[in-house]
Amino acid sequence: MTSLYAHAGGDDALHRLEEIFYTKALADPVLRPLFPERQPHHVEHLTWFTAESFGGPDRFSRELGFAHMIQVHRHLNITDEQRQRFVALYVEALDEAGLPDDEPFREAVRSHIEFGSQVAQQNSRAENEAELHPLREVPLWTWPGAVED
Repeated sequence: MTSLYAHAGGDDALHRLEEIFYTKALADPVLRPLFPERQPHHVEHLTWFTAESFGGPDRFSRELGFAHMIQVHRHLNITDEQRQRFVALYVEALDEAGLPDDEPFREAVRSHIEFGSQVAQQNSRAENEAELHPLREVPLWTWPGAVED
């Protein structure tokens, strides 16, 4: 089956996407409080996470582990406006990065970003371990557009 990772264009395409998105987030007045300064490895880590979730290499899990994802969102207190803006800018970045524009792919990416932003928001507001989202590993995202290779 064709993975989202392969359909997107692999590491190069996902890195381009994450670079465009991260640049947008850093410049956006709604998201700027969540991204106060450019972190040197942020794009690389985002790329690893997205690639793994889309069926590519498992670098994120091997190099950082999902606990890293939980930790970076703790105590950010992500608002609904920030979560929605995150999703909107990510979808915009898909076009700018030249990723496939077929509806099954775009819907899969949108659902992935919606889900991930909800998990991040919950974790950002958790006051204790019990309030964290139960997800503890990079989710493997599937899609109806998968076809036999």
